Amino acid sequence: MNPEKADVMADREQGKEKKSKSSKAECCGYPLSIFFIVVNEFCERFSYYGMRAVLVLYFRYFLRWDDDLATTIYHTFVALCYLTPILGAIVADSWLGKFKTIVYLSIVYTIGQVVMAVSAVHDITDTNQDGTPDNMTFHVALSMVGLFLIAVGTGGIKPCVAAFGGDQFGDHQDKQRSTFFSIFYLSINAGSLLSTVITPILRAQECGINSQQKCYPLAFGVPAALMAVALIVFIAGSGMYTKAAPKGNIMMEVCKCIGFAIKNRFRHRSSAYPKREHWMDWANEKYDKLLIAQVKMVLKVLFLYIPLPMFWALFDQQGSRWTLQATTMDGNFGGFVVQPDQMQTVNPILILVMVPIVDSVVYPLIKKCGLNFTPLKRMTVGMFMAGLAFVAAALVQIQIDQTLPKFPSHTEAQVKFLNMENNPLSVSVDGTPFDIQAFQSSGNYLNLNMETATVAVNGNEFAVSLIKGRRQTVLLSSTGILGSSQDLNTKPEQGNNDIRFVNGFGTVLNVTGAKDLGAVTPNNFSDYGLIPQGKAIFTILNDEGQTCNYSITLGFGSSYTLVIPSTFSFGPNCWTTIQQIEDIKPNTIHMAWQIPQYFLMTSGEVVFSVTGLEFSYSQAPSNMKSVLQAGWLLTVAVGNIIVLIVAEAGQLPDQWAEYVLFASLLVCVCIIFSIMAYFYTYIDPAEIEAKFTEQNPEDKEEKKKGLELGNMYSLAAEKSEQVKQTKI
Repeated sequence: MNPEKADVMADREQGKEKKSKSSKAECCGYPLSIFFIVVNEFCERFSYYGMRAVLVLYFRYFLRWDDDLATTIYHTFVALCYLTPILGAIVADSWLGKFKTIVYLSIVYTIGQVVMAVSAVHDITDTNQDGTPDNMTFHVALSMVGLFLIAVGTGGIKPCVAAFGGDQFGDHQDKQRSTFFSIFYLSINAGSLLSTVITPILRAQECGINSQQKCYPLAFGVPAALMAVALIVFIAGSGMYTKAAPKGNIMMEVCKCIGFAIKNRFRHRSSAYPKREHWMDWANEKYDKLLIAQVKMVLKVLFLYIPLPMFWALFDQQGSRWTLQATTMDGNFGGFVVQPDQMQTVNPILILVMVPIVDSVVYPLIKKCGLNFTPLKRMTVGMFMAGLAFVAAALVQIQIDQTLPKFPSHTEAQVKFLNMENNPLSVSVDGTPFDIQAFQSSGNYLNLNMETATVAVNGNEFAVSLIKGRRQTVLLSSTGILGSSQDLNTKPEQGNNDIRFVNGFGTVLNVTGAKDLGAVTPNNFSDYGLIPQGKAIFTILNDEGQTCNYSITLGFGSSYTLVIPSTFSFGPNCWTTIQQIEDIKPNTIHMAWQIPQYFLMTSGEVVFSVTGLEFSYSQAPSNMKSVLQAGWLLTVAVGNIIVLIVAEAGQLPDQWAEYVLFASLLVCVCIIFSIMAYFYTYIDPAEIEAKFTEQNPEDKEEKKKGLELGNMYSLAAEKSEQVKQTKI
């Protein structure tokens, strides 16, 4: 359930009170203009969630940032996206109106998406055509500009589109308006779900002018095109829209009322003034009692919002930490392969399944059991389930860490020996003996805390130079050391596999096919070739034109050294003599193990987010839904700020420990929230509002006199205080 539901529910409530005129053109009883608005929303949500789905991997693998920085910038962007709606609402209601605000900010939005797509084109600065941008600063700068424009655009139009759709209906179309909001919210979910499936597929393609790389330009370009379509469609319906003029923003009025109460209370802080029942009562001299009562109700709900950002701090990590976790897992589901950034689709799919089940089955069963499962209790349970989701994520991470290779620290070197002869070799390294079979390796890497190792082969000693902090493979024969090569010091990224060949044959061999590795001289290594998951076929050629095809089925994140032995010969079964040496094991923990944590998080979201919004609107005045909407979106923004603070300041050595930290923080906040909920008293805003009638002229005159009298008291108190100071 996306936080955008806050917009839809707020405007659904406010729409009941709007006195807008019917649109001129109608279809099946609905204003024709709403079809443009629904299509616009679908395209815009596709654009936003499609770009956001691949964003953290773009930071990690294109801009080459580490996990912490990628997570920090990702959540900074999301936080900004949920801060700007407040500004968008103020601009629309107080200055430009909803239509112009949507059009102008959609233009900004589209430009931002185009800039992001351009920033991902590696060929722009890849002067040496090696597939890596030579001026990364240029790409980073473009990315930051693009993301800022997107945040301003998507946040600015967020509170406007649903409300603008509600403006299109007349007083006699309450039923149609309600149906519209349901369709509108469906378009939000449809756009986000489809984009989260499609854009990772586009990203996984390879494209480029001079070299083929992961196609981030396409993954960002399609959302940019959809945003342009959204803008064009929205403008196309301009002549059919009912465009309400700006009428002022209730949030500004509430802020002014609160500000005056605080200022007035500070001016009358002396003990000479009688205390008032509530600090907001200090606004009585200037504002209506009804408005003050409404602000009190809103503040009571906003106070309960204080612990809520911690839930969003965990929830929004589905697009950052959990996606990065998926890159170290096995995504092969048999008939299809799931990309790491596609695992996010589990959330909207589960939402579509769980919301009706929870509403029609779970809650009624709880009620039949005689349990008083109040909205605040539901929210507490939702927060607790989100904490459990991160415990599940930590358990999965522990299992992943156990399968990851242990690379050398800066104080040690790791070495592996490879027997290039057709006979076993007896080897001893600094007095530790072992045997190596023909065309096989010594097995796991040996950890050595030295710069030079003494290696004895069949009784003959040789010196091997080691590099601390690095892995290397040494080629051996009975006559001594044939050569060595530095191995990978990190696991292959994005689930790819690194493959290289060792030529033990007597002549130069060329290796092409899945990756062109070029000519490999005798007793030497080829360069590594990055190969995606699946079946890879290599072709080995000699100078006489003879060929041999060799195939290998690869998983995710492995590294292999393929040995072409001296016994190799071209022919029908040439591939049988080639030996596979596993340097780095493939990912063995399946992505399906992430489903439990997604299930727990989605369950928590259903009982937290939906219930929280419905509770908030039931406890607030009907004309102040937008204030609560702004407060709700603000909790999402603050939650993302919490993530970036922890990611930068925490610096925990293990990722599982960070998951446990977040789970512990949320459980603590959950306890605090449950205490706050225990002391909360439910109210009926309509009943409270009914007690206040419209002020008559005598009341207004009395308020004016009260304000003047208050000023007189203030001057008298100040003079009295001055007299006291003079006496002292």
